[in-house]
Amino acid sequence: MENLKEIKPIADFNWDEFEKGEVACSASRQEQEAAYDGTLNNVKDQEIVIGTVTKIGKREVLVNIGFKSEGAINSAEFRYNPELQVGDKVEVFIESQEDKKGQLVLSHRQARVARSWDRINEALEKDEVVRGYVKCRTKGGMIVDIFGIEAFLPGSQIDVRPIRDYDAYVDKTMEFKIVKINQDFKNVVVSHKILIEAELEAQKAEIISKLEKGQVLEGVVKNITSYGAFIDLGGIDGLVHITDLSWGRVSHPSEVVSLDQKLNVVILEFDEAKKRIALGIKQLQPHPWDSLDPNLKVGDKIKGKVVVLADYGAFIEVAPGVEGLVHISEMSWTQHVRSAQELLKVGDEVEAVILSLDREERKMSLGLKQLKEDPWENIDKRFPIGSRHTAKVRNFTNFGVFVEIEEGIDGLVHISDLSWTKKIKHPNEFTEVGAPLEIVVLEIDKENRRLSLGHKQLEENPWNAFEADYRVGTIHEGTIREFVEKGAVISLPEGIEAFATPKHLVKADGTQAVKGETLPFKVIEFNKDSRRIIVSHSRTFEDEAKAEARASERAERADRQARHQDASAAVAATNAATEKATLGDLDALAALKEKLS
Repeated sequence: MENLKEIKPIADFNWDEFEKGEVACSASRQEQEAAYDGTLNNVKDQEIVIGTVTKIGKREVLVNIGFKSEGAINSAEFRYNPELQVGDKVEVFIESQEDKKGQLVLSHRQARVARSWDRINEALEKDEVVRGYVKCRTKGGMIVDIFGIEAFLPGSQIDVRPIRDYDAYVDKTMEFKIVKINQDFKNVVVSHKILIEAELEAQKAEIISKLEKGQVLEGVVKNITSYGAFIDLGGIDGLVHITDLSWGRVSHPSEVVSLDQKLNVVILEFDEAKKRIALGIKQLQPHPWDSLDPNLKVGDKIKGKVVVLADYGAFIEVAPGVEGLVHISEMSWTQHVRSAQELLKVGDEVEAVILSLDREERKMSLGLKQLKEDPWENIDKRFPIGSRHTAKVRNFTNFGVFVEIEEGIDGLVHISDLSWTKKIKHPNEFTEVGAPLEIVVLEIDKENRRLSLGHKQLEENPWNAFEADYRVGTIHEGTIREFVEKGAVISLPEGIEAFATPKHLVKADGTQAVKGETLPFKVIEFNKDSRRIIVSHSRTFEDEAKAEARASERAERADRQARHQDASAAVAATNAATEKATLGDLDALAALKEKLS
């Protein structure tokens, strides 16, 4: 615009004629526009230029960049500079040389952002320390103003110690290092912790070089986790594992220590290369086993509290820091305990008997069932072999029925001992849970605490009588009860069952017998030991036909033999006659010979 002031007006220009349109221009319009354009700066969209503030209003600030018109910028973009005055030089970003209204569109904020991004990228490349202003809190960290750009400071990158009060850092100016830039999303991540860590590394190396196992130091609880507590030893951290907090059981470290608590710790182990230090607190106190009553011995009764339950047993604390294990096998004489949770719960006060005590190894095993008399001790007197009892069905298995003949005393009735005659596939076909069942004691195994019981033994073995009644070859009327995989089950008189294969179920007319059909069956196999009878319907008519065929064959054979004998006699007679005639001729020849001689 300053260049326009240097153009001198034509002195003798007649404005009246110009208004009437009677004055011709001395130069063409194109020449005039070219002369005008030559007085303007050559600017391009999307570039940063220096402009001069020409006017400051409440809403807008006018800036002259030497173009056709001045650009208007929202006053909010200059809030950071309350001392802005007319004539100040400022950087502006040309968004557009001409909008829909023909106005120049400028932005001071975008110019600052562009310059700031260059500065931030430079700081990341050169690993520079920059200063920033903490504006506010946000989820997971803080928002920091760096060169006019909002950067994210994660909570974990504020300090080497966990931060519990984020608000204490708001409105503070601090030093940071830029650790990450996402150019696509224009995100910047900064860290203050990295500056502190650099200073601490030198301190850590010096502290670790002076550490010794067994050394006792004072520290402050810095952080508490589920597996232990981190202790600040004055520039370096060590971990007290949950098992090293107390001689007693600890569910969570917060039961023993609290944040910012000062305490003494002992160094158990340290790794100078990895800068890891293992600390202990309980090691500073005498072991509870050392103060255990010296008069305690195996067989004594002792009281305690259940502190831990596992499937294999329960840990009983008999004194602070002293525990004994009650294995599930030592909980009950009679019950089948699958898990300690079935009988006990954490916090229960119990009495137990000491089964083993090793003070050197600091181990103790306890028993609960030893407080009562062993019911299996005289089991053979109370339930002798051959005695009969009424038991209660407890549960089934594929191989038999478990019954309870006395509270806590169970026995097994094998599926083969339920019935003499019935073929039982599963015990639930014979009885049901909770039902009474008459039993006989068959066998007692005191060592393994097992009783073998029987139900069918209540009656005499009917197979002794069946051996005569159902001998091989006898025929009985039977009903096809059901078909199974390899044949059919046949119900015979007296409740006995037999088996027939499909080929023995073919009737005389060639058809197959069906379920529920009653037919005559012949016994073709009988085994008393395995209680098995094999029968056949087909044999009832096949054997008769075979017998008739055999009789006919025998008659025919006898007839052939008789005819053969008759023929043999005739031949013999003929041979005799022939032989006689031959001998007579011989005699005549002999007489003639004598005469001739």
